[in-house]
Amino acid sequence: MKNDPLSRLSTWTVACTIGALVCILLAQGCSPRRLPSQGGCVINVFDHAHVQFLPDSLGTYVGEDPSGIIHLTNGRIILKKITLPHYTRRVSATLTVRVESDGDRWDKSGSVFVIPKDAAPVNLLSIAKGEAKFPAVDSTKYEKLIGTVPGEGYLPTVELLRFMTPFGVGYYSRRDTSERSRTRPVYIDGWAEETCWKADITDLFPLIQDECYIGVFIDTWTAEGYLSSVDIEIEESPCEYDPLPRRHVLPLVNTIYYIGQEYPDIFARRPLCVDFELPKTASNATLKYIVTGHGGHSGGDEFTPQRNIVTLDNENLLDFTPWRRDCASYRRFNPTSGVWAQKRDVSFYGRRGRETKTIDEMLASSDLSRSNWCPGSDVPPISSEVGMMAAGPHRLSISIPDAQPMKGNEMNHWLISCYLVWDEED
Repeated sequence: MKNDPLSRLSTWTVACTIGALVCILLAQGCSPRRLPSQGGCVINVFDHAHVQFLPDSLGTYVGEDPSGIIHLTNGRIILKKITLPHYTRRVSATLTVRVESDGDRWDKSGSVFVIPKDAAPVNLLSIAKGEAKFPAVDSTKYEKLIGTVPGEGYLPTVELLRFMTPFGVGYYSRRDTSERSRTRPVYIDGWAEETCWKADITDLFPLIQDECYIGVFIDTWTAEGYLSSVDIEIEESPCEYDPLPRRHVLPLVNTIYYIGQEYPDIFARRPLCVDFELPKTASNATLKYIVTGHGGHSGGDEFTPQRNIVTLDNENLLDFTPWRRDCASYRRFNPTSGVWAQKRDVSFYGRRGRETKTIDEMLASSDLSRSNWCPGSDVPPISSEVGMMAAGPHRLSISIPDAQPMKGNEMNHWLISCYLVWDEED
């Protein structure tokens, strides 16, 4: 298994052995540089920190509390600066996120993110403080979707993990009233107390190395909101000759409405095209793509399969339909999900052997299939290997041909973020 410690140890051992063999084969005068050890560490970024909507607060920049947490957008974003040891050996990085309701009973989109170091001086924090503005965009290309693509002095925010809150886990799990007991399926012996997700973020280590700002956004509109806990674990290679790779991350798109952005239904009218430039040749390039469809009620983009097409320099990288059919497996995380009764003929073993009868079977909203997410699930990135990329200009295009526009309270939109990861050529 990927997270098995013995597997990781084996990987480090192989790297160490290869490093030693390379030294022997180079020349007698070879003297490889021994790299100092910083040791592994676990950084507790947030511990049951409150993410909530406070309409009477100071507005976009709420301020910093005594624990060092910065509150943005009326409390719907929490942000904190963290500091890591300066690693020179290869590392692996794991993100753990826990979320529970503190009174919000609805399913909401959420995002754990990092502000790119190269985005200074224009980033979410400086914009929230009123010290900077999102760069101007070409309205014919992006329909004024500010902050979603790179601009002058600005890079989009990078998601470390996309998640969807379930219906009421935590707060309502501990209040299993007779009504919620009646809607709890017989195969569930109790509601979950929280949701927990883990993600390997080693590819994104360049963005968190040394120090950075880590944030959590939840699209809540209640004062009760959610409690969020975030930890980052760093494991260092035991081999003193195993250097940290020279890896780069380039954010390309993020349509999440963190601060001031509109609902992104641009895909209902045209592809989203992003032009970017690589200063040097890139090797082992990989595009990471995170996508979820939302809104529009029963016939909208949340509940209808939609084809996604991603091209790079006119070559197809991805052509697939993001869709989740396993949402019923998350039922124990959704104590406040709406439930309907549907009549169904079922077979069972009774006193006379095998019998058939018509029953009212419960169907919860959280059971329904959705566009690449379930209430209570995370949304892992989809990877597409690009390989070698030449220095110079490139174009990324994202198309959802059958996406639907927003109409009144039918809030059809797509939350998409993607970034390019590559190794620097010698």
